[in-house]
Formats: sequence, structure tokens, C-alpha cells
Amino acid sequence: MKIDTADAQILNELQANSRITNRELAQRVGISPSPTLERVKKLEREGVIEKYVTLVNPKAVGFGTFTFVQVTLMRHGQQSILSFIDSVNAMEEVMECYHVTGTADFVLKVTTRDIEAYETFVVQKLTEIPGVQQLHTMVILSTIKHKTQLPIQPTEESK
Repeated sequence: MKIDTADAQILNELQANSRITNRELAQRVGISPSPTLERVKKLEREGVIEKYVTLVNPKAVGFGTFTFVQVTLMRHGQQSILSFIDSVNAMEEVMECYHVTGTADFVLKVTTRDIEAYETFVVQKLTEIPGVQQLHTMVILSTIKHKTQLPIQPTEESK
């Protein structure tokens, strides 16, 4: 989908505050409310806007340990990969899962309440997945930068 200047402005505003009213969004973008709402609906229909979420402070709700886990599988066939993906999708501790190139097959971002809970997760869940050969864990000491907003710009053809 081509993103014009107004669409880019709408997306940037919604990424910064998805609870903004349509009226305020229209004012910030510089078009009237009705066309603004139609643009937002089109962006939703086209799959550009996937969903609206609330970002929760992990420490405020008791999650203090984050790790990145590199996972290497014994086999790389389609069935092994799909089985691993199904298993990981069922684990609430896994916040993100990436199929990657390099020395590992997958990189997981995992959250637990503390390091003891992480150990339990590894021993009772992650290493129990059939086909997991090796794990390499990196404990996150502190987060220097974490952003959720993509730097949306109009596509070249729409400028």
C-alpha cells in the first residue's frame, strides 16, 4: 500500500497515542475528521494497522527478568521447525520469537518474574521441547533503548 503524507502523519500520531480522539487526530494531521476516520479505517482494512495495545510497565506488575535466548535445533526440517514454533507459541513467558540465520536457529525474548522463575522455565519447558539441541541465554541487565514506534515516512511515489 502506498503511504501518502497524511497517512504517514496519522500512523505516527496513532503510534504515539492510540487513544487520541479522531477530532484531535484530524487537527494534528490538518484534515477534517470525516476523511481522517476514513483513512484510519482504510489503514486497518489494508492491514497497515494490525491492532491497538496498551504498553504495561513490566516491573510495575512484577516482571523483573528479561532474557534473550538463542536456540539451536538438532534438525532443520520443516516438521522440526513447525513443532518448535507450536511449542513456543504456547509459552506465555516467550514475548517474541524470531527465526534467524547464523549460529542459532531462533532467538526468543523471554520474561519471568525473577531468575529462579527463568530457571524453572528453561528446565521444565524450553529444554523439554523435542529437537532442542542447545540454548544460549543472555540476561538483560538494563534497557538502554526500547521503542515501539516505527519511523513512518510517505512512500516515494506518494510524496
